[in-house]
Amino acid sequence: MPGDRFAHSLSGRPPSDWQPLEDHLLNVAAQAKTFADDFGAGEWAYLAGLWHDLGKYSNEFQEMLRSADPETSSETKPGRPDHSSAGAQHSVVNSGRGGKILAYAIAGHHAGLLDGKGEDASLEKRLKKPLPDWSSAPASLRKCRVLNNLPFTPDQNASRFGFQASFFIRMIFSCLVDADFLDTERFLDPARAKVREGYPSLSELEARLSHVLERKIMDAVPTIVNDRRTEILRQCREAATWEQGLFSLTVPTGGGKTLSSLAFALSHARRNGMKRVIYVIPYTSIIEQTASVFREALGDDTVLEHHSNFEPPEDDQRARLAAENWDAPIIVTTNVQFFESLFASKTSRCRRLHNITRSVVILDEAQMLPVHLLRPCLESIRELARNYGTSVVLCTATQPALTSSDSFREGLDNVREIIPDPVGLYNAFLRVAVESLYKKPGCAADITASRKKACEFVGYRLTQDVVWLRCSRVNCAALGKDMR
Repeated sequence: MPGDRFAHSLSGRPPSDWQPLEDHLLNVAAQAKTFADDFGAGEWAYLAGLWHDLGKYSNEFQEMLRSADPETSSETKPGRPDHSSAGAQHSVVNSGRGGKILAYAIAGHHAGLLDGKGEDASLEKRLKKPLPDWSSAPASLRKCRVLNNLPFTPDQNASRFGFQASFFIRMIFSCLVDADFLDTERFLDPARAKVREGYPSLSELEARLSHVLERKIMDAVPTIVNDRRTEILRQCREAATWEQGLFSLTVPTGGGKTLSSLAFALSHARRNGMKRVIYVIPYTSIIEQTASVFREALGDDTVLEHHSNFEPPEDDQRARLAAENWDAPIIVTTNVQFFESLFASKTSRCRRLHNITRSVVILDEAQMLPVHLLRPCLESIRELARNYGTSVVLCTATQPALTSSDSFREGLDNVREIIPDPVGLYNAFLRVAVESLYKKPGCAADITASRKKACEFVGYRLTQDVVWLRCSRVNCAALGKDMR
């Protein structure tokens, strides 16, 4: 009987306390729909959630729950019944052309996204796989629902459409996986789920930042540089009223770019109904500094710092949980975390993707995007801005040539510069003259762009009668903070 079918059990508790399977399916469907409504795909994610665990209606799965080792959500362990393939096969048969998109998300919601075809695990094999009988699922859950129209306009270029389709699959997958994790958590560990709540709104954060910035302006000594910083802040606030899309912010070092860009992001997000600000930075050294500036301005409880060198305090459980799906108002992360997640297949990496939609993404030091990965990075930026309600700001002191041109057709179109006269601003901040020291006796500092170049240079200089002192963050992570 359907009423005797369960999604999750509780160790040592009777089945009357377990989670009914139909409740779980409806909960996940509703949550996934809420996530996907941000990019117009609520019905797609709803069906993915409704059908993702249809295989749990099989006697084999229910017997597993009642076994001596009952509770597990994983079907990847040997001997565990396959419960995800049933929903994938059902979607292909009952959802028209969109069924296969749902099948990718459903089939991979535990083990990760599958390749379409291949010698190893693939969606093609899962769709042909013989399965335990799950026909006891209620007819109301199995009802045919056709999905033939994508929630975005497909690109006429075939390769570009292929990228759009794969991007969309990952977003539906993200909505499903996060909704599934969260509903399971609410049932198995409601206290843990409660910890996720309580972040301040973006409007509150904007008010906090405005207070800090006004105080800084009032306390600043009247100088040409400080006047320019105030003007940069004003221009960022004015640009925040523009429509969602692609922006560039070209501000020289020392221009107050960090807080001015945050002022733009918070105001722009509030005006356009966006949900969070994501700061993407190439180096962990800059991340630590930026996160510290944000915490000082907004409070310690508002900023999620997510990178390999940062471990949240043991007592900050909310930060640890928010790192799983980026459900926080301010995220500070690395290029690696951000872009690798957009092309990942594992549930743990893809879970956060839907929270990038309807966000303001600041790509700090945008000129540091790796050249050999530039095209997929730019394609993902373009897709986020075009079809997922995301505004992306290319933020740097020296704007790279990332816009489209005759010599770079893969570049971005319709990028709006926030600063009216970047060249004039750069000249106003030009305060350093560089002079060669090699012709002068005594000490000199040699600065190279990479450790490899530094080693090559030192190897040459060691042949001469000089003393060298090498200074690098590689020696000690704390040294980077001391050097600042």
